[in-house]
Amino acid sequence: MTEIEITPDLVRDLLREQHPDLAGLAVREVPGGWGNQMWRLGDELAVRMQRMDPTPELQLKERRWLPVLAPRLPLPVPTPVRLGTPSERFPKHWTVMTWVPGEPLDHGSISRGSHAADTLARFLRALHGEAPAEAPIPTDFGARPGNCTEAFENFFRAVAPDDIAADVRAVWDDAVAADAWEGPPVWVHGDLHPANVVVSHGTLSGVVDFGALFAGDPAWDIAAAWVLLPAGTASRFFDLYARADEAAIRRARGLAAMKSLFLMSMGQNGDRGLPGGKPHWGPLGRAALDRVLNGV
Repeated sequence: MTEIEITPDLVRDLLREQHPDLAGLAVREVPGGWGNQMWRLGDELAVRMQRMDPTPELQLKERRWLPVLAPRLPLPVPTPVRLGTPSERFPKHWTVMTWVPGEPLDHGSISRGSHAADTLARFLRALHGEAPAEAPIPTDFGARPGNCTEAFENFFRAVAPDDIAADVRAVWDDAVAADAWEGPPVWVHGDLHPANVVVSHGTLSGVVDFGALFAGDPAWDIAAAWVLLPAGTASRFFDLYARADEAAIRRARGLAAMKSLFLMSMGQNGDRGLPGGKPHWGPLGRAALDRVLNGV
């Protein structure tokens, strides 16, 4: 995975070459990003540049399916409006998309917890419709918990606090033992964590980064009841979502524990100055893990 230096001048040059009518809009870097780098384009658009992702698969997936899903979703999501093709100047894919206004949750907060729980439940009810046969299938994202044991163990060994390690493992073991998803594959975002949702006015206001989108088990998304929502609001979420049986909640709780450990691991990497680390994710992960252990 070779990183390409992306500058405002490069973004403008690519627009001049392929979409000259957009080249006069202001270009501003959006901090963050790993596999893709985002640049604001004017007030209503953004340019999503393939950076560390070794293949264009994730961008191409968003291009194919977000225009299908966006009209039925009750929150704004980024929708492709122009396509950028690889060239000698930039040999990777890039896409001009609608900008989702708000502040990423990893830099913001939710103060209206009940409203956010209702908003997330309505969004996932709308998203989790039966997916067509040609929908993308899950890979590392989307597997049943038992198939993710290696990833869980890696995060667990790296960052699980000693005082709660036994409780965390018990939650994971319970998720692995739960019945597998037996319904038809439904659309699943797959990667709901604080950097992939935006907030405004104290509540959820948009969802971004659908690169992990797949058809499969909705437990991967309903884990967000603990990963994203404030303490004490998960029960409200599940009441309104109303599609999660006991087994789904058990799987989701274990997946939320793994996602929390992942956030803590990224925080640890950031504290060590490692590439891709996010120091501010550590406390977010620990808070989410506490919510997991406190149950619904």
